[in-house]
Amino acid sequence: MRRTLPYCLGIALLLLTHSTDAQTGQQQRTVVINGYSGQIIVYQINGRSFVDLESLVRIANGSLSFHPDQIVLTIPTSAPGNAPPSSMASPPTSTGMTDDFMKAALQTLSVTKSWTDTLAYAAQHGVPGDGSRLVVFHNRAAEALRIAKVDASSTSDQNALQLLTNHVNAVQGWNDTLVAQRRSMDTGQYSMTPNAMQNDPAYQRITTCAKFLDTMLPSGQFHDDGSCR
Repeated sequence: MRRTLPYCLGIALLLLTHSTDAQTGQQQRTVVINGYSGQIIVYQINGRSFVDLESLVRIANGSLSFHPDQIVLTIPTSAPGNAPPSSMASPPTSTGMTDDFMKAALQTLSVTKSWTDTLAYAAQHGVPGDGSRLVVFHNRAAEALRIAKVDASSTSDQNALQLLTNHVNAVQGWNDTLVAQRRSMDTGQYSMTPNAMQNDPAYQRITTCAKFLDTMLPSGQFHDDGSCR
């Protein structure tokens, strides 16, 4: 269903007028559209009720577009008889990952990729050091993972978070191993041996898990993989 702004805004006002009073201010209310409900801020000005268009579109699973001479709301309609009565409506449930978690998880994955690449380069080229310069990568990964944990709300988020945590821990473990080898002057196996990284099981496991997460996380659906266990 495609309507221009005046019609759809009229729908919003009709939905809200019955349950609001003539005060000036704002309050949170539940709005039901096409059988879907959600929380929205109602602004009450001079006895009239107004809502944010973007919030309205979000609840209705619709879309909003702006044009030079009009604002267009597109709200999908259910087939006749399929939409539940408004009095029985409940928010749609999702079995997938939430947007906030996916963003935080992908940021964590990006940081660990940089960390892994830096470790591999240092090992292959015999870069000297005691590992202190790598602390910044640990701190970045730890902070990114902390945010992902805060944003994990659905079951799929929690399951994906466990794999992501395993991945970060695996990179940290490989980091500690390389630093210990460097201190004991035992990193020549990487800089002097061709294809050393291809023969390193820890590195291969890390890169395989990273590739899996890089595909799974943007999909929004949780899948398991042994390389991240």
